[in-house]
Amino acid sequence: MTTGTVLTFYSYKGGVGRSFTLANVAVLLARWGFRVLTVDWDLEAPGLHHYFGPKLVEQPERGVVDLAHDFLPDAGTQDAPRDLESYTVRVGVEGGRLDLLAAGRVVSGKLDDSYSKRMQALNWEELYRRGFAAYLERCRAEWTDNYDFVLLDSRTGVSDIAGICTAHLPDRLVVVFTANDQNLDDVVDVARRADRARDRLPYDRPRHSVLPILSRLDNRVEYERAERWQRKCAETVAPLFGNWLAQTVPVDLMMRHLTVPYVSYWSFGEQLPVLEEEVPKADQISYALETVASVIAQDFDRTDVLADNRDAYVAAARDRCREFDLDVLVSSARQSKVAAELIQELHLLGVRADRSLSGDPGFLAEATDSAQHLCLVVEGPLNRWQITESERFLRHTLGPEGRHRQLFCLIARGIDRDELPGFVRNLHHLEFTPDVRPVRVARQLHHLLTATGAGPDQEALRAAAAALRALPDTLPYAERFVLVEDTVRGMATALDNGDLALLLDRSADLDFLGRAHGDGAGVPASQALLAVTRALLSRIDRRINAFTE
Repeated sequence: MTTGTVLTFYSYKGGVGRSFTLANVAVLLARWGFRVLTVDWDLEAPGLHHYFGPKLVEQPERGVVDLAHDFLPDAGTQDAPRDLESYTVRVGVEGGRLDLLAAGRVVSGKLDDSYSKRMQALNWEELYRRGFAAYLERCRAEWTDNYDFVLLDSRTGVSDIAGICTAHLPDRLVVVFTANDQNLDDVVDVARRADRARDRLPYDRPRHSVLPILSRLDNRVEYERAERWQRKCAETVAPLFGNWLAQTVPVDLMMRHLTVPYVSYWSFGEQLPVLEEEVPKADQISYALETVASVIAQDFDRTDVLADNRDAYVAAARDRCREFDLDVLVSSARQSKVAAELIQELHLLGVRADRSLSGDPGFLAEATDSAQHLCLVVEGPLNRWQITESERFLRHTLGPEGRHRQLFCLIARGIDRDELPGFVRNLHHLEFTPDVRPVRVARQLHHLLTATGAGPDQEALRAAAAALRALPDTLPYAERFVLVEDTVRGMATALDNGDLALLLDRSADLDFLGRAHGDGAGVPASQALLAVTRALLSRIDRRINAFTE
């Protein structure tokens, strides 16, 4: 079973839209089929219960403050409470599962009268002295077993509570900031402080991957000023992209994708626009929130595809947990005998196939995204309905990775391929003979359908790229870098020899070596090692990109 990911949403200053972003991203992930837990650890100014209030199945009876207080009678046992689920309440969102661990007990939409006193009575230093860290580790383990994503809403500034959320618990950080110097001065330093704090913890956590979110940028009126600030923000936060952004993607382009605009309509109260803007346009706030949620759902990966095709990237994130009604839609000219026989043969092979509506003039108004794959049957010139259907499908197709979606092309013998549209000429063609029952081509298509997915080669390459990007700039001991350099060179040799199984093994070794922790001091990597690492990562990225073209 895959372990879930813990992400902390943090802001150095308040009023930047951190809780708003978290709440809406949580709703999107849950609607896409993921299991999501939100934790309101902004104990001095909690607010997630306001965002989810209308959707809560019941009012929270306990919360984070109670979790801490309940630890004290059993301090030293290190066991998470047996009824950890009793601290959470369900948020009614269609799709997956969305739960809330509120800050405390909520009565009639507000925290109860005893909350402030109980919160202020907590001494976090004393709690940690008595073993609260180990207690939280057990809670964390249970949460990541039961959820795909755990989203923590951290308080602002530098504090004991913020340290729990930025150093101890998360796998990744989401830093939300606005376009002003007060926010920018500390946005990069937040991650560095958190990494230094993690080095002092007795838990094996890799260096943070940080997702910077530029929030509440008003580019509708002061367009030129917004452009200048957006460029300034991109330059400031560029170091945060170093260990996860694809090398081919410019930082300023990625920053544009990670900008949540200011829309005055949504600035009143605690609202969830993603529930109202279900199919958002590019100028709507939910469009940007979908992009942020997609980067999280894709594990910060494949950003080169995001740069090229944002809609396909979002669609792939949305479809990762989706169950399609059909395996393949067969698109053909109207009254195609070949298409009808192909569908019959596919049914005999256990493939859920049906004829698309592309042969009918009204299909654009009725067509739904019900199938994982699309198959074009080409018996002559493609009609405009087939071309439109194919182009729409391609806009929402990520490429050969994971549960990818593919466009297949069955072409009749004798068709002049040079007369076909460019995107069809570039496909791999399966040829059939007109007036011959398409048994052979159905079996070929069945093989392609059942063989889709990330093969071991792609998995090895992506594991290697992830390990290289996560390699820290400093390690506690110089001797460790000797082992690191030997491992990196071993990975390069494995790639040269085409031994991707060995490459996968060496990547696991590198990932382990990069997790070494010390007392906060560090020895920097040599320029030679950095050069070797960059060169190997560039080669691997090119190989990965070759699979997506």
